[in-house]
Amino acid sequence: MRPETKYARSGDVHLAYQTVGDGPIDILLLDQWWSNVDTQWDVPPLARMLERVASFSRLILLDKRGTGLSDPVSVGGLLTLEEWMDDIRAVLDAVGSQRTALVAGIGAAYLTILFAATYPERTSALVLVDGYARLLGAEDYMPSLPRAFPPEEGEHIRAGWGRGILLNRLAPNEALDPAIVRAFGAYERQSASPGTGLAMLKMLYEGDVRAVLPAIRVPTLVIAHAASARIPIAHSRYLADHIDGARYVELPGNENLLWAGDQQGLFAEVQEFLTGVRPREEPDRVLATVLFTDIVNSTRRASELGDQRWRSLLAAHDQAARAELDRYRGREIHTTGDGFLAVFDGPARAIRCAAAIREAVRAIGLEMRAGLHTGEVELTDADVRGIAVHIGARIAALAGPGDILVSTTVKDLVIGSGIAFEDRGLHELKGVPDEWRLFRAQV
Repeated sequence: MRPETKYARSGDVHLAYQTVGDGPIDILLLDQWWSNVDTQWDVPPLARMLERVASFSRLILLDKRGTGLSDPVSVGGLLTLEEWMDDIRAVLDAVGSQRTALVAGIGAAYLTILFAATYPERTSALVLVDGYARLLGAEDYMPSLPRAFPPEEGEHIRAGWGRGILLNRLAPNEALDPAIVRAFGAYERQSASPGTGLAMLKMLYEGDVRAVLPAIRVPTLVIAHAASARIPIAHSRYLADHIDGARYVELPGNENLLWAGDQQGLFAEVQEFLTGVRPREEPDRVLATVLFTDIVNSTRRASELGDQRWRSLLAAHDQAARAELDRYRGREIHTTGDGFLAVFDGPARAIRCAAAIREAVRAIGLEMRAGLHTGEVELTDADVRGIAVHIGARIAALAGPGDILVSTTVKDLVIGSGIAFEDRGLHELKGVPDEWRLFRAQV
């Protein structure tokens, strides 16, 4: 159940906030400069992040004035970091938090830097992920960067707001999932209007908190993604070099949203820094149907078409496959170069999804084969492990063009579904004990 939304007051301004968890430390998490404390729970990976942080803390979430469920500001009206700092203090007072760790993603860095320097007695620690002290270039600061807010940036924000434009820019890998794009688009729309979003973005471009950095006297962790999608890594290095005693960590990946990419790796660093204990990843052991798909004769087709045409065709294949995975509630684990590994909570849906992908890619001139097995697997945020995965891969390797090959387990679990099967006999699966009877699904 999502937490209750309450309101604090900063002067005459009403501020929406939530608290989650009852851990020994208080954490105020500001994912970005926009938010909606209700709608954020509808973006699955963002909700997982919040639950993860709440597992070792009392997590405090708020909508700053002008965003989400808090009082609005006039479109184009002035927003100041001082007012937003007042918002933080008002919410911390409302929840009775005397010493709070501040965790901020890129666009919230200004605010948390200023708060930590101004209220060290109320700040237990500061964590900045892909943050910056200034966005624009100057003679004495990254002179290769733009010197003024690019006008085309504003038009792009206006045109794409509410359709996932920030997801495309800040988390390009997550933007490949249509379901996440839809949920995130709604999150954008309910976090701020296009005009307010543009006003906030201009404020970020005009900001410069470099002079504040030497005044920070709280423990600080600076995390950067080595292949950052939007924020040059030099910004984070500058922060670490100019905050006394700051710890600097570089992680692989290109995502610039706290919840995107490898959450486990990022929040292991955060949890260890704030609590002194590095968490052990505890995978979920569940019964799942594993699906492997593969393009038939992909190497030959790539050679015939040439690199550019093949990449275009492969992108169309991936888009078609992801659309069907979304439709049949499959969870993409990763691509295999010319196919997918996905898991399902129901074998009949997995079979029908495989058939739908087969027909979709045939329409663009490709032939596919697939293998499925149902068994217990270990699920983490980024991967799936277990003998069932190996069995699924071996079955897929035995499938012929257009085949959807399944194990006896899958066949037995879909009795009554109306799916028919053709017996393909006993087979040895490399690295797997015993012989396995396989069946071709006739769908």
